[in-house]
Parts: sequence; C-alpha cells; structure tokens
Amino acid sequence: MDKLRKALSGRDNSDEQEEERGNIMTQVMDNSTLSWNTRVKGFAICFGVGFLFSFLGSVFLFLPNGITIFAVFYTIGNILGLGSTCFLMGPVSQCKRMFATTRIIATIIMFAALAMTLVSAFVLHNKALALIMVVIQFLAMTWYSLSYIPYARDAAKKCFGSCLDL
Repeated sequence: MDKLRKALSGRDNSDEQEEERGNIMTQVMDNSTLSWNTRVKGFAICFGVGFLFSFLGSVFLFLPNGITIFAVFYTIGNILGLGSTCFLMGPVSQCKRMFATTRIIATIIMFAALAMTLVSAFVLHNKALALIMVVIQFLAMTWYSLSYIPYARDAAKKCFGSCLDL
C-alpha cells in the first residue's frame, strides 16, 4: 500500500528530499488531513458518481430530445472522474501533473471540449455540435489518461496505425 501511495503522490526518496527543501505553501496544500483510507474512499465515491452520471447520460441519449441531457450528464461525469484523482494526489499535485509538458495539449483540448459541450448544449442549442464535442471529450480524456501509463500512447498509436493500414 505504501508503494501505491508513493506512486500516486509522485514521491520517491529523491522527491522527498527535494520536497523538504521545497515551497512550504505547496507542502501545506498537498498535505491533507484526510487519512489514506478516506482518500481512497473519496476517490471511489467521486469516480463512481462520475461513472453513474456518464452512464445515465448514455441512457438519456435514447430519449426524444435527450442529446442535451446526455451532453450535460456526460460532461459532469467526466469532470467528477477527473476530480476524483484529486483525492489520491491532492489538488495541487494533480494540477501540476495535468499541465506537465507531456499532457498540456491533451488537458487544454479536454477542458475546451468540456466547455464547448456545455456551450453547444445550452447557449447554441446545437445538438450535432454537442455530440461532436462529446466525442472530442472522450478522445481527449482517453489520450490524457494514457499519458499516465508508460508507453501506452505509443502502443495506442501503433494499434490505431495498424488498424488503418489494413
């Protein structure tokens, strides 16, 4: 469990020594009064509710004029799923990792797609654009998530490339 805690918090021996010398405000923001078990429970609940929202959105898709409700519920589900990792890593650490050089483009596209989904559903009332933004959301969130797994993006590129070669 300690290895998992260290991996999720991004700490190893060298990081701990550097962190001791680091910014005190960052340490205060990263260190939470929540126990590890509470953090895991918070992650599971937040992720589960996010999954439930996404699933319910998919059910609403098949109702008459349900595309707007689908877009909203799917977006809320993605936001909750993304926010659930803040329980494990802490919000400051999560933001630092989200905007790391390897993830910055995927993060910006993901946030833009989240916002544009809601704008197209509520402001523009354009159902086709909302559906396109949901697809872009899914692809950006997948690409973003793959960045946390070593060599997963390379494997996805090769898999997609081999599917296109036929």
